[in-house]
Amino acid sequence: MVRAGVRMAVAAGLVVALGTGFPAYASDPKTGDDTGTGGQPPADSGTDSGGSSGTGTIGAHIQVHQSKAGSSGSSTSKATSSNANWKPPVCWYEPMYTPEEYEEFIKSAYKGAQEPAASYAKKREEENYHKGDKGLWWQVQFRNDAYNEACPVTPDNWEIWVPPAQPKQDPHQLTPETLSELAYNSTKLPTPPVVLSPKGDQLVVNLGTRVKLDSDFDRVWTTADINYKGVQMAATTVATPVALRLDAGTSDADPQTCTYDLVKGDKGYTVDSKDAGCNVTYLRSSGSGTYPLKASITWKVTWTDSADPDGPAQLPGLPDGLSTFEENVAVHEIQSVNR
Repeated sequence: MVRAGVRMAVAAGLVVALGTGFPAYASDPKTGDDTGTGGQPPADSGTDSGGSSGTGTIGAHIQVHQSKAGSSGSSTSKATSSNANWKPPVCWYEPMYTPEEYEEFIKSAYKGAQEPAASYAKKREEENYHKGDKGLWWQVQFRNDAYNEACPVTPDNWEIWVPPAQPKQDPHQLTPETLSELAYNSTKLPTPPVVLSPKGDQLVVNLGTRVKLDSDFDRVWTTADINYKGVQMAATTVATPVALRLDAGTSDADPQTCTYDLVKGDKGYTVDSKDAGCNVTYLRSSGSGTYPLKASITWKVTWTDSADPDGPAQLPGLPDGLSTFEENVAVHEIQSVNR
């Protein structure tokens, strides 16, 4: 039986996102848990700042697992989409109840309910909860508990009946593509492990700034999967680092930016700009202050329709991801330096 906090989250989400009230449920008919508390962990609860792998839960039964992100001790941050218009799913239908469980849920949750909830319960009663039919009731779930985005599911259909041979899938029903988007939204990427030469507090006017990456820097993948009441599906989002961009943080540099392709080595992806045709060169001392030098990694993101990160890439694709690191650098006015 679905956790009580999930149903409260669904009801609250419909109230806020759609402006339609549903009853506040008193208790789970199976467990008696109080539904006034609880809820789900946030969707981005997968990986901690130490770079270790982690898990989390989205919605009711979607599990998220992420590979190790970066070397030990490296910091991570939530992946930023290169497409500002891309948004992860707000809500979707998940498998939830057998007909018998659904009858028990409706009778318990809507007992003494006022309109429009009373009519909703009556509608399901008239359908006899699909008892005797093969299939499951799927219920709307939300990505998080913020409810600050409108859910496209209408309140008169916040559960749908899904038979084994479904003629036409509901557009908001959970699919591997939906799972891939939720996995993308849950992914945490390591900050660029940039090594500057000279060091960031010893940069010099008119001397190119050499940049390297630690070799222990590899792709990251996140799997979102569900295995509940016979419904099994999974998707794995794979983020591969492809380029490093360095931004001087001031117009007093020539060039102000440089971009380097990353190369796959024995221990991960790396770059060394020693012999590159582009190295950020500062033209003016930072004086008593500093310049905010920024390093950004572009990640090519693909997804598979399984828990295997090496499975065939699926379409439609996902936007590139970005991870950034900013360092305040001091630039000095001297003519020579030992490197």
